[in-house]
Amino acid sequence: RPGAAMEPERECRVLSIQSHVVRGYVGNKAATFPLQVLGFEVDTVNSVQFSNHTGYAHWKGQVLNSDELHELYEGLKLNKVNRYDYVLTGYTRDTSFLAMVVDIVQELKQQNSNLVYVCDPVMGDKWNGEGSMYVPKDLLPVYRDKVVPVADIITPNQFEAELLTGRKIHTEKEALEVMDMLHTMGPETVVITSSDLQGPLGNDYLIALGSHRKTKADGTRMTQRIRVESPKVDAVFVGTGDLFAAMLLAWTHKHPNNLKVACEKTVSAMQHVLQRTIKSAKAQAGEGNKPSSAQLELRMVQSKMDIENPEIIVKATVL
Repeated sequence: RPGAAMEPERECRVLSIQSHVVRGYVGNKAATFPLQVLGFEVDTVNSVQFSNHTGYAHWKGQVLNSDELHELYEGLKLNKVNRYDYVLTGYTRDTSFLAMVVDIVQELKQQNSNLVYVCDPVMGDKWNGEGSMYVPKDLLPVYRDKVVPVADIITPNQFEAELLTGRKIHTEKEALEVMDMLHTMGPETVVITSSDLQGPLGNDYLIALGSHRKTKADGTRMTQRIRVESPKVDAVFVGTGDLFAAMLLAWTHKHPNNLKVACEKTVSAMQHVLQRTIKSAKAQAGEGNKPSSAQLELRMVQSKMDIENPEIIVKATVL
């Protein structure tokens, strides 16, 4: 209707339970700014409070335990402000903390049956083809049996997807089968954020795969699957997974039935941030020197425009 006032969009609120660093961008620090820029209200619970991420030579700080998490949540509940549209979680090292997160998610879903839980099941990764866990091994059964069944969107890397299903991935076909297994465990949307699969564009590209399964009103199932190939950036960044999950939350909210567009916007924004970060890090390090952890901190604030309205530089292929 021309001339009509724009309907205000209903406030969308995210509870983000992740780590916090005083300096730099990982966990809540990597997720909050992009979500706010994209119009979300973000309530953060800091699962740890560290001086900086653990990729530096030194770090100091405190860890929140499950009782303290419960206490914070009780405070929200007493004030009747525990209604959320989204819950977002990332890196956790403690099984009882993770189990408490599941309890909170289940209670919030009783409050709001449309709540979407976005979980990055951070457990480990592959280096030179060999996978290893960087959290205690007893977190795997908690993720597999308790967390994934209540999650709506999960963003494992290839190694984490293999851990959760007990199946190795060597081909794209096997990756799609693993994503189907993950769907049957609960989540409607599965994005394997990175893999060592060889894609059509060759070795210099990183492959992500996405699958969105929806049951229509008439009971029929439809699945949309996509492949995204993005240029590899030759550096080790910290916080990229946290940024990815936050932006995927935002773009799937804005494009609920189009995983292709949501992933294109997410991955394109990531590319803009990483390119800006590596350029800046190299300039700071000087010719021929390897950038330090501090120089490789994501250039988040400088990328505000790209986060808000990313120019699509990475296209997704529908499979």
